[in-house]
Amino acid sequence: MIHLTDIKKIYKMGEVNVPALKGLTLTVKECEYIAILGPSGSGKSTLMHIMGCLDTPTEGHYQLEGRDVGSLNRNRLAEIRNEKIGFVFQSFNLLPYATALENVELPMIYGKMRAKERRRRAEELLALVGLGDRTRHRPTELSGGERQRVAIARALANDPTIILADEPTGNLDSRSGAEIIRLFNRLQEQAHTVIIVTHDVGIAEHAQRIVRLLDGVIVEDTNVNNLPQVQNLREVQKEEKI
Repeated sequence: MIHLTDIKKIYKMGEVNVPALKGLTLTVKECEYIAILGPSGSGKSTLMHIMGCLDTPTEGHYQLEGRDVGSLNRNRLAEIRNEKIGFVFQSFNLLPYATALENVELPMIYGKMRAKERRRRAEELLALVGLGDRTRHRPTELSGGERQRVAIARALANDPTIILADEPTGNLDSRSGAEIIRLFNRLQEQAHTVIIVTHDVGIAEHAQRIVRLLDGVIVEDTNVNNLPQVQNLREVQKEEKI
């Protein structure tokens, strides 16, 4: 689904070149659940922006579902973002004056879906994330966890194949964060490709695969099932069930 080859990204800070990604190569298969893990400044958000067609690499090649993203114009990139990719951000990015229902409808308006149809789908998506009784509430009337669930419902509006989430639990308490992670688990089970960017190892271990970044390069690419701490936890859970 996603294939990045020798991706480099250099930002110009006055006369100084600041490399964010240094020749990164990564493949993501359809329906994978991946965590991009790394400290601040490791390049993980830059990588997410490139995968989400929000930014372009300085060098390298990006193929999305077999298409060369570098050859696409701005209009086509905008169409791909709206049709193929759902974004979930740490700060929610909800319109403060709009209701939960109206926030979820927004991508469908850009997609020129008819009003009756988009209203029905927005209601279904809010019910899916457990907010069927909060459709008329504005963001200021919702808790942090509820606002993030609205953001996830909005990300699903146009039935994207890929969900990109940047620190989706960063502004939440532990209970709300756990609820959001359970939602991502369900999305992957429903045939979405889920990519979470995080600095939290505990969050990353809920994915199937962890790609660890440091200073703009991949330093580890691991199947989560192979991690000793995850194996130990599952053994404990198995014993508790017995």
